[in-house]
Amino acid sequence: MALEDAKTAIDDAFTRKDLKGLSFENAFAGATSFLRRKYTKDLTGVDLAVTGVPFDQAVTHRTGTRFGPRAIREASSLQPYDPPYGWDFDPLSEFAVIDYGDVAFDYAKVWETPALIEAHIRTILAGGAGTVTLGGDHFVTLPILKAHAEKFGPLALIQFDAHSDTWQDDDMERIDHGTFVYKAIKLGLIDPARSVQVGIRTTNPDTWGMNIIDARTVHEAGPQAIAARIREIVGDQPAYLTFDIDALDPAFAPGTGTPVWGGLSSGQAAIMLRDLAGVNLTGGDVVEVSPPYDTTGATAIAGAHVAMELICLWAYTRRR
Repeated sequence: MALEDAKTAIDDAFTRKDLKGLSFENAFAGATSFLRRKYTKDLTGVDLAVTGVPFDQAVTHRTGTRFGPRAIREASSLQPYDPPYGWDFDPLSEFAVIDYGDVAFDYAKVWETPALIEAHIRTILAGGAGTVTLGGDHFVTLPILKAHAEKFGPLALIQFDAHSDTWQDDDMERIDHGTFVYKAIKLGLIDPARSVQVGIRTTNPDTWGMNIIDARTVHEAGPQAIAARIREIVGDQPAYLTFDIDALDPAFAPGTGTPVWGGLSSGQAAIMLRDLAGVNLTGGDVVEVSPPYDTTGATAIAGAHVAMELICLWAYTRRR
């Protein structure tokens, strides 16, 4: 949509016909699809589908991330007017990106939710599109990984997080956001030797072979060096990137269930994400945004920017 058409545009999320291109609607009005992309379940001609998983019943502390996808979408309304800063291309103009809506589930039948998430993502992948998911607590990454590994094989996991989420839990029916990495390893969904956890700053002696770059190392070595190290670890392996918003210090993202001091700055995260350009990214997610604990909206804004960077990373490899 051209800038001169903005004065006549109404709810581009419903009315736009071309899935490519920037959007110029008022940021404070209209439907809050992610980046003003079209809301649709039609995957015809779609390159990438952004979708939400408003699930937070696997948390060990504070709930509230069920409101994360909605808040991230609203925050993203500040971004669709210009190409993303720091990249030499505009993925929204080169690729057909849609908002696929949220996973449908019955909140009172928690045990059914994992399979519903997996089927939801599998449907998108089977339609030929990639996925970027808005969470939700971090458990949701496990069924997403199942769908991705089914298509791409064992993945390299790039995890930005304050917590390793590798606590031992051999009951595969339990739904817990603190054990999803352990289960992903045991199920063969990820290759720990090719996987890396960045920003860790809580104690867990059970690493299960994962490469760990803690928050202090990021502060001391600098984000450029850390990004280079991540790329070295991951290599050419098909990769999935999951970004727990609590990887950021609470000063930058207070709206999360288990905040931990000493975390990454938003600037460090931005540099690392952009310097990962070229990794073979199959998809990604941003999780644990909990709007009730941040009246400023800063956490959701950070989440929206992370999701935009995931889109750029996904697109970068496919345009070469």
